[in-house]
Amino acid sequence: MSIQKIWFITGASKGMGLEITKAALDNGDKVIATSRNTDTLLEKIEDHEGNLLPIKLDITNEKEIKKAILKSIDEFGQIDVVVNNAGYNLLGNIEEISDAEFRKTMDVNVFAMTHIIRNVLPHLRNQKSGHIINIASMMGYMSYPANGSYSASKYAVIGLSEALAQEIAPFGVKVTILAPGTFRTNFMNEDTLNVAQHKIDAYNLDKQVAQFTGFDGKQLGNPKKLAALVLKLAEMQNPPLHLPLGSDSYNTILQIRKNEKEEMEQWKALSLSTDFEQE
Repeated sequence: MSIQKIWFITGASKGMGLEITKAALDNGDKVIATSRNTDTLLEKIEDHEGNLLPIKLDITNEKEIKKAILKSIDEFGQIDVVVNNAGYNLLGNIEEISDAEFRKTMDVNVFAMTHIIRNVLPHLRNQKSGHIINIASMMGYMSYPANGSYSASKYAVIGLSEALAQEIAPFGVKVTILAPGTFRTNFMNEDTLNVAQHKIDAYNLDKQVAQFTGFDGKQLGNPKKLAALVLKLAEMQNPPLHLPLGSDSYNTILQIRKNEKEEMEQWKALSLSTDFEQE
């Protein structure tokens, strides 16, 4: 029988975050579930027997994050698993994206995650235990037209997490980067999608948006299976650092790596030509 864990989950009122929250509660664990709308969260979770601490949180506000983590520690004594799930997606070609739009993508997907990590780590280091699970995307390994800002943010999540894993391993704290492919959530729903305001006719952004939202309801990934897998990860003594989720993510990332290797071999002579000559 597994020991009861205490989870801190962002973006817990919908999609993957909601499914992970439900799975952890069903497992008998305690969950600090953060969301901009805790009323929506409580409507979707009925039985929690005092194991749920909902916190209304703007994850881009570091002062609010610090208060939320302190409140969580006061309530449940510690935090064992942190799931940085909350995310923001913007469709727009690079020339179309305003500075403010790009910054919002980075604020939610990168800086907010960093605020949480920075403020929870003193507690995890003192415990000499913990597991930080950062949800990136297969688009943190490759990109498509009109997805540049989202991919940039998810590439950053991966790079930051790789450094973090090395920094905190001596304290017994683990890191896993999840790279989901397409999962059947509201992520591709046209009602929730953010689109660049300044459209340039030459790029035909409307067509790109239609292609993106055309996958809604047809995604390969099952969010409930993802949630069950995250619970398994939290039990592992030596969890993976990188974990693609879904056949689309796994196959795409492998193909991208293969293409990169072939390109590097093709241009190897140029790459090596910049070294000092060996005497």
